[in-house]
Amino acid sequence: MDRSKSLQLLKNAKGQVEAVIKMVENDRYCIDISKQILASISLLKKANVEILNSHLEHCVKQAALSKDPEEINIKIKELEEVLEYLSKIV
Repeated sequence: MDRSKSLQLLKNAKGQVEAVIKMVENDRYCIDISKQILASISLLKKANVEILNSHLEHCVKQAALSKDPEEINIKIKELEEVLEYLSKIV
């Protein structure tokens, strides 16, 4: 699995969060801080989409091709749990 895009997004988000911390420490304007927080959230969401897409393309596809009903059910349950969590935070 190619994790380079996800990793880069996460590193960018980390840098942004570190910048936000400095903004708060330096008592910067609240709206500017909020905008940077939202930008960080956006990067984390993009990284999550990349990771979930990779999971579908590799792990779920592999389980389906194995034709092992137990493995398929495990992968379906994992995705259901993620979707349930996502529906709570949207």
